[in-house]
Amino acid sequence: MAGSDDALRFVAHAGKKQVLRCAQDDKVKRFVAVVFCCTLVCLSACSPPSNDMHTLKFLIESSPNNLDLRQGTDSQSERVGGLIYDPLVRKDDHFNLQPWLATSWERPDALTWVFHLRDGVKFHDGKTLSADDVAWSLQSMTNGALVTAKGGAFANVAAVEVRDPLTLVVKTKKPDESLLFNLSDGLFGVVERGAGRDEGQHPVGTGPFKFVSQVQDKEVVVERNAAYWAGMPKIERVRFEVVPDNITVALEMKKGSADVESNVLTQDMVHALRDVPGLVTETGPGARVDYANFNVNDPALRDKRVRQAIACAIDKDALIAALWRGHAEKAQTLLPRGHWAAASEGDLPQYPHDLERAKRLLDEAGLKPDKEGVRLRFTLKTSTDETTRLEAQAIQAQLREAGIALSLRPAEFGTFYSDITKGAFQMYMLRWIGSNEDPDIFRYTLATASFPPKGANRGRFSDAAMDSLLTQASVATDEGERRALYVQVQQRLADALPVIPLWYPDNVVVHSARLHGVVLNAGGSFDFLRTAELR
Repeated sequence: MAGSDDALRFVAHAGKKQVLRCAQDDKVKRFVAVVFCCTLVCLSACSPPSNDMHTLKFLIESSPNNLDLRQGTDSQSERVGGLIYDPLVRKDDHFNLQPWLATSWERPDALTWVFHLRDGVKFHDGKTLSADDVAWSLQSMTNGALVTAKGGAFANVAAVEVRDPLTLVVKTKKPDESLLFNLSDGLFGVVERGAGRDEGQHPVGTGPFKFVSQVQDKEVVVERNAAYWAGMPKIERVRFEVVPDNITVALEMKKGSADVESNVLTQDMVHALRDVPGLVTETGPGARVDYANFNVNDPALRDKRVRQAIACAIDKDALIAALWRGHAEKAQTLLPRGHWAAASEGDLPQYPHDLERAKRLLDEAGLKPDKEGVRLRFTLKTSTDETTRLEAQAIQAQLREAGIALSLRPAEFGTFYSDITKGAFQMYMLRWIGSNEDPDIFRYTLATASFPPKGANRGRFSDAAMDSLLTQASVATDEGERRALYVQVQQRLADALPVIPLWYPDNVVVHSARLHGVVLNAGGSFDFLRTAELR
């Protein structure tokens, strides 16, 4: 198995310059795909296909950090946790918010939200959900019961009142137009009153699947909730198996010993598996955004001209063509493509691939080439996810052309995530899934008040003028006014560049033919498990 990983990595490394200089060279891409196919054939004698006809084997690349949606902020926590817990509202295909545990709501004034809850909903242990549970779920995120990065999303909540068992009143300190979004799927889940910091170890929700067990770095097992108020799932049991190595994921899928993977495989792997009997590939547009984040307090990266130079040295078009096979679109902002608050390309400073401009910016920042031709040295941290590693290697080669020596430091996800939340990085690459579907992503990730643990401003970026714009946008009730303010926010960010939005990958799921009814959503969630079935 290790040999196959080394083989694919060698092909990617050996062909990198040619791929980057001629992104449309199909020979290179075909060569990588052929080598990958050969690898699959040579290593096909692994574990036998599963004989459990009632359990869906779902391959994921890392363990959920915390299945309690009040605390878990990584994608696996939000996707798996989103099957265990229910939110108050759910996003539809166009990111509009629809009733869920809250059947309706009204705002008698700008500072008051009144939620009417669904009657008869049961937790997995048989207890009936009430407004007390929803109140606790909210209050525990802000009253010190939990230390959670998600608490900042509810910093404006002044009081939570239970009017009756099915009515909840939320009072805010000032108008908060993002409150409803922060109560939506993937971001929020209702727990039982009194649920503490260890809730994620034995989660009890009201969602379509019940928690069975979890072994860190190995698996999470859930089973269907036969009493689910929105209809019992057709799949009896799901085993989320942690497989951090993409080659192994591809082999498992090829041999039929796994049923589904979602956005784990590289595009070359997906392409190589397209004609394998018994496998089906589903593709659709994605809302996820991949990005690179800077520690703006690091001496090497403190000058915005240095960050701008790095952006100019990255050739997004070449990377999308070579590594994503065209199944991604360049990103200008953290918001999804087509979002109502997203600034248009013409509104923002641009950083097209331009090595001469990159070198000029480095010159202006006082970074002259040394005897080896190197102007800047710094380190990029990533997870061991194969796609991210290939991207990092390609970016490393691109930056070298501008006189920038980039060192790569991949680590398994738990270690990597711990480092970035502590600010122990110069630059890292990651993705936003779900959280970026509302413009509150800018407050959560880049406001001065959102330094961890109060938010996800891991690079410690601080801009008083932008903070003021974010405050104004959070209280504005007119969508046109809000958009104008958020465009100004994006303009300031595009100039200071504490983060480089990279691209929007397509949503790609590979699954066995025995899994039917896979309906993708742009957010890349696992919600298709609610209605899909095994045959």
